[in-house]
Amino acid sequence: MKEYTFEDYKELFEEHLMDFIPDVDHKSITLYDSMKYSLSSGGKRIRPILLLAACDFCGGKVEEALPYACAIEYIHTYSLIHDDLPCMDNDELRRGRPTNHIVYGEAMATLAGDGLQSAAFEAMNRDMLLYFDDPDALKRRIRASYEICKGSGCRGIVAGQVADMEAENKSSSKEMLDYIHLTKTAALIVAAVRAGAQLGNPDNELLENLTVYAENLGLAFQICDDILDVEGSEEEMGKKAGMDSVNKKATYPGLYGLEESKKRLNNLTDTAVDALSQYYDNAEVFTRLAKDLAVRGK
Repeated sequence: MKEYTFEDYKELFEEHLMDFIPDVDHKSITLYDSMKYSLSSGGKRIRPILLLAACDFCGGKVEEALPYACAIEYIHTYSLIHDDLPCMDNDELRRGRPTNHIVYGEAMATLAGDGLQSAAFEAMNRDMLLYFDDPDALKRRIRASYEICKGSGCRGIVAGQVADMEAENKSSSKEMLDYIHLTKTAALIVAAVRAGAQLGNPDNELLENLTVYAENLGLAFQICDDILDVEGSEEEMGKKAGMDSVNKKATYPGLYGLEESKKRLNNLTDTAVDALSQYYDNAEVFTRLAKDLAVRGK
C-alpha cells in the first residue's frame, strides 16, 4: 500500500482538481472560465490535503476521497471569490493574481462563486449515487458530505463572514474574536478533517483527537494570517498586506498585540500536535503542516 507524503496528496489533488466541474454549455462558457480562473490560481490546498490525509489515516482509500477533496476546495474558492468582492473586503489581489471580479466583473464573479458551490454538492452527490448497493460505504459518504455542508453553511463560514463584517469598526471581545475565526476559518478546516475521517473508519477517540487537532490548527491558521497582514509582504501573502487595518477588521494583533498573538499561535500549534502525539510517525503529515504553519507567523 502506498505511503503518501504531503506532496503526494497535493500532486494527486491537483491532477483531479477540474474533474468534478460540471460540463458548462458553450453559451455560458464565461462562467466556466471564471470558475477555472480562481480554482487554478494555486494556493496551499490545505483543506483538500487534510481531507485526503484524514481519510488515509483512518483506513479509507485516498482515491475514493477525491470528489470530497475537490468539493471542499470548490467551496473554499467560492468563499474567497465572494470575500474579495467590493461589497465584502474589496480586495484586488488573491494568490498573487487579480481577484475574480477585477478580471470578470462583479456579477460574473458572484455567479462563479455560486457555480463552484453547487458544483461541490453535485460532485459529492454524484459519488453517493454509485454506492446504493453498499449501505456502509454510502453512510460514510453521507457523513462526509454532512461535515462539509455544516462547515460551509450558516454554522460555519457564512456565519463567520457575517460576524466578521458586523465587527468592523467596533471593539470586539476576545470571545467574539474567537467566534469569528472558529467559524470563518477553522470550521472548514474541521470539516475537511472530519469529512476525510468519516470516509475511513475512525473510532470515537480518533475522531475526537482529529477534531481537536483541526480546531486548534484552524485558529492557528487565522492568527498566522492576521500576523502576516501586519508583518508580511504582498509577495509572501499573494495579496495586499495591511488590509485588515484599512478595513478595520477584528484581528488578534489588534486585540492582543503582535507578541501575544505569536504566543497564542505557538500554544495552539502545540495543542494541535499534542492531540495526535499518541499516533507517532503515522501523524507526520498533520504534525508537519501545523509546525510549518507556525513558522510562517514567527
